[in-house]
Amino acid sequence: MSLHLYDTAARSTREFHPARNGTASIYVCGATVQGVPHIGHVRGALNYDVLRRWLAHGGLDVVLVRNVTDIDDKILTKAAEAGRPWWEWAQTHERAFEDAYDALGCLPPSYTPRATGHITQMIELMQRLIDNGHAYAAAGDVYFSVRTFPRYGALSGQRLDEVQQGETAAEGKRDSRDFTLWKAAKPGEPSWPTPWGPGRPGWHLECSAMATAYLGSEFDIHGGGIDLIFPHHENEQAQSHAAGDGFARYWLHNAWVTMSGEKMSKSLGNTVSIPQMLTGVRAPELRYYLVTPHYRSTIEYSPQALDEAVAAYGRIETFVRNVTGRLGAVEPGAVSAEFTAAMNDDLGTPAAIAAVHSAVREGNIALASNKDSAAREAAATVRAMMGVLGLDPLSDHWSEESTTDAAHRNALATLVEAMLDERQRARRERDFAAADAVRDRLLTAGITVEDTPDGPLWTLKDS
Repeated sequence: MSLHLYDTAARSTREFHPARNGTASIYVCGATVQGVPHIGHVRGALNYDVLRRWLAHGGLDVVLVRNVTDIDDKILTKAAEAGRPWWEWAQTHERAFEDAYDALGCLPPSYTPRATGHITQMIELMQRLIDNGHAYAAAGDVYFSVRTFPRYGALSGQRLDEVQQGETAAEGKRDSRDFTLWKAAKPGEPSWPTPWGPGRPGWHLECSAMATAYLGSEFDIHGGGIDLIFPHHENEQAQSHAAGDGFARYWLHNAWVTMSGEKMSKSLGNTVSIPQMLTGVRAPELRYYLVTPHYRSTIEYSPQALDEAVAAYGRIETFVRNVTGRLGAVEPGAVSAEFTAAMNDDLGTPAAIAAVHSAVREGNIALASNKDSAAREAAATVRAMMGVLGLDPLSDHWSEESTTDAAHRNALATLVEAMLDERQRARRERDFAAADAVRDRLLTAGITVEDTPDGPLWTLKDS
């Protein structure tokens, strides 16, 4: 496949070539499980789920690792405030994240490692760094020595003399720019034994150890939000390269979801949680809203934009269901050339979605003209393209109907389409009174009809 991806490290779009033929390896920085997930949290997971699906569509065997940070200052603080054990707090919110990922149609990762389950690998990595002269122990802490690594700043473009890690001064720390690999034990906090004393891991250390544990010393893609470029990913790359690992060959970063121009975050109090969102919209509609914009474009959340996404997904879903209601089952076919070109251009989902709507318009025209073969072909193409985006309305994941319910809907669709054909004939003959009468009969039965550029769109009230 001729896929090109924007590589943050190269600051340009590069053609993707996997390190191992036939396999693509991806590490995604997962959640720090400190609270209930919001749409800003899950956006990245959805973006990399689409990437995974597109790579698999291109014939690659994809290994995707998405970690869980289950030990962190924020987790300890919030658990203490709630009077609950830190591990119970972390596991409770880890389940909430997994529920959100599943609800929104993310394929399960190949592996979901927890930081606390990989202390041995972290100790081994620190020992390699100390042996190589790139790390040192001081008063129970272990630090990475930034000035020993000349390429520090290569990922983010930071100049060494401008670096600020955001860490407090500590006894024995040689340079304020050095970052913490291991934190010495404090009273009341969890700790693990190491050759340099008991303590707990630093955030940056965790991901390097877990990524290489599952994907090897060099792998294809490292993904995460743009807020992780510095210091987290910069530090990951530095410590991994300093230890002798090739680490990530491509760095991908997704943009934020914002509200009133501010990054959505719990600390700002401007979050919209997934459970809250799903009380107002269906999961595939929310997924459509979050994956339609380009992954490197900021999403400015608004109810109006969400409503537009709901309506747009509804037009696609209604077309596919109308075709199957009239013609029977339709299996996914081949994606269009326009869709392929869009996805190969750095996962260009806006243009890809435009290709979907183009196929829907053509399919609705075919339905209205009783060109069943063309309508079926369009529906098959739409199913294939929406499947790549994790949004196929007829996929098992989104199917909420029993066999009986599906039969009822198919029967209803057949009757409604016959009435719409009658209405279209009346409109062509300029018998608008007869056309309005058909529309009124449908409305009385609880079915609304909207004339759109894609053709007549009918929906059940409250559906």
